[in-house]
Amino acid sequence: MAKPFPPISQRVDDLGNIDTNPAIQLFGRRFFSDQTIPELLLELLLVATSEKLIGKTEIDRDSLLPSLAQLLSWPIGAPLEYAPKARLNLKLFAFLGSSKLNTRHDSHKQHYRDLIDSMLDPKHLSISGTMDATEVLRTLENLFLGFQSVSRQRTWCAVSFLPVAKELIAGESIWQETKAKAKREGIKDWDEALDYFSHNQQSFLARGGELLYLQMCNALRQDASTTRAWMTESSISTSQTEGDSQSLHSALTEAFATLFEACPDTVGKLAEFLDARVEGKTAEHTDFKSGQLRYAKCGWCPEESWREGILFAIEFVRICSALVDPVERLEQLEVLCALQVLRSLCAQSARYTSQPGGEQNGAGPLGYVWVISEPAGRHPAIKQISRRNVDAVQRMIYDAVRHPDIRNSPNLAGKDDASISKIYTSADSGYGYKLFLSLGKRLGLIVPKRGAGARFVLNEKLLRCLVMSTVRPGQRITYDSFKKLLFAHYGLAVDDASIVRSCLWSGTSRLSTVGGHSDSWLIEMLNASGMLIRLSDSCSLVTNPFGGAGGSL
Repeated sequence: MAKPFPPISQRVDDLGNIDTNPAIQLFGRRFFSDQTIPELLLELLLVATSEKLIGKTEIDRDSLLPSLAQLLSWPIGAPLEYAPKARLNLKLFAFLGSSKLNTRHDSHKQHYRDLIDSMLDPKHLSISGTMDATEVLRTLENLFLGFQSVSRQRTWCAVSFLPVAKELIAGESIWQETKAKAKREGIKDWDEALDYFSHNQQSFLARGGELLYLQMCNALRQDASTTRAWMTESSISTSQTEGDSQSLHSALTEAFATLFEACPDTVGKLAEFLDARVEGKTAEHTDFKSGQLRYAKCGWCPEESWREGILFAIEFVRICSALVDPVERLEQLEVLCALQVLRSLCAQSARYTSQPGGEQNGAGPLGYVWVISEPAGRHPAIKQISRRNVDAVQRMIYDAVRHPDIRNSPNLAGKDDASISKIYTSADSGYGYKLFLSLGKRLGLIVPKRGAGARFVLNEKLLRCLVMSTVRPGQRITYDSFKKLLFAHYGLAVDDASIVRSCLWSGTSRLSTVGGHSDSWLIEMLNASGMLIRLSDSCSLVTNPFGGAGGSL
């Protein structure tokens, strides 16, 4: 079975239940189909920006990552813990007015009115000029409503902000409506209502972002000579700031910080003012327990996932250092997080199946391949190869979850066949190959969204992320080198040679050719996006034009 990082002795959930889900045993706790793409990044940043503990040792309050010394000397049995802020007052102020009427409990509406009255108090809000105080509050409400990221018809407290500032990043809060309705006497006021919010269900922030954060930490712990040898063997090029753990740790810390530098400090100060300064009892109730910070325990990732973890860390740094609009940077990081989930599912599955790997069998350095077909589907042969490849990837994940070490593990011992069948059905649908298919479709990597004939494609957003993550900002590389990097980082086969080789890995007859010019669509897409420089008919350069760092809201 996969060894966990952090090196916890028993892999259990918050309720003390041992992991029985085979997919969780293989991939870590956890990637889950209910978590949206934006919330993968949001949860990753939530862990990074929250106060953290390793066992009983506090990490420096301003540190977005544990130090290298802490990573290298991680104690056995100590999970990573972090203290997420709920920010209920801020969410109530920003989102109650736009939420569904039937989700507004009387106690919520009364507290909203109390908040407004407190803000109108001259000691909290002093207005100079002719503008009315009520108009100022309405403007502030619209401002924070504009930072809404994930709504999906949820109750106001379960809505997420776009993480443009640390003060907008909040943990999950769920209003327990059924439990509240069951109270015979009814809920009289906000103080009583606070007991009916749950902050630890992990329903929307379902631990996917935690796992991605742990993958980064795990990658930074690896021996430099080992990682350097693997990257050289895999034809993955790195700069001096990416080539060793010390430099990458510093670059990653700076990358996290860069995400919030573009947002004016005023936004964060206003958010903090609205959430905790006007009325502080709510934050004390949600963020503290018995006078101490309320910590949540992170799950774990497979220790052997350091390869995809180090790729993710390098790509994260490159996107953060690109000179692009801050909101677009967040969108590209959301795409990167989703790609990392898909890559992690495939790379870990490849380690636990008898699927032939290696360059000679058409697989990339991580042991799998994704055959990309023309988006318009005008090449029937490649379209069919890509469909078979999608089936092969799903079959690989399906088989890996049923590895004998997992099937015969103590976690599943003593269960009858009916129970085992039910467990595997849950693993496949929410955490395994169906997660891969559904997330790939949401990302636009797999089409069509409904119906048979699923195949891999690229869209403009994906292509932009691929260029920004494989080509350093301001760098130019040959088109052939770019295709090799796509294959090395993500296992993407886009041209004649790599697609032909992929047939063996996918379990189909190897072809001598697919007709040539199979990647002409990719050249057209790169050219249309302004990321291709044509030197001649036979030579082109792929460029990442977003050199430097900066940008502001």
